[in-house]
Amino acid sequence: MTRIMFVCHGNICRSPMAEFIMKDLVRKEDLTSQFVIASSATSTEEIGNPVYPPARAELKRHGIFCDDNKRAIQLKKSDYDKYDLFVVMDSGNVRNIRRIFKIDPGNKIHKLLEYTGRDGDVADPWYSRRFDVAFADIYEGCEGLLEKLIGEM
Repeated sequence: MTRIMFVCHGNICRSPMAEFIMKDLVRKEDLTSQFVIASSATSTEEIGNPVYPPARAELKRHGIFCDDNKRAIQLKKSDYDKYDLFVVMDSGNVRNIRRIFKIDPGNKIHKLLEYTGRDGDVADPWYSRRFDVAFADIYEGCEGLLEKLIGEM
């Protein structure tokens, strides 16, 4: 069982998009029983709020189901032992997650775009309003991550 936590600042745009994209990719590979996939925030700003409507609409545009019950939650220090990977969207998320965990002895923290073969950040569509660009980057990252994980099975 591989446990993945996607992380962004507020858990209403990028990380839930990654959560539901990855769940869709895993389902299409008939590997659902081999994964636990979730998402969370490094901040408290949006806790309890649903997935941001434009993010939900972008997922729907690509035929990806977004659970109506998904609400923003904050990452906790205790999550470190519950998940195998913490996949973050940008460099700011890396700094914030390291503040929460203090240490990363298992080298579990990775930026999503590492799995595309390029470095960089997934731009925050909250500011850019480019949910299509964020979706494309997130989708490519999730495909690369799943390919890597399947190769390790």
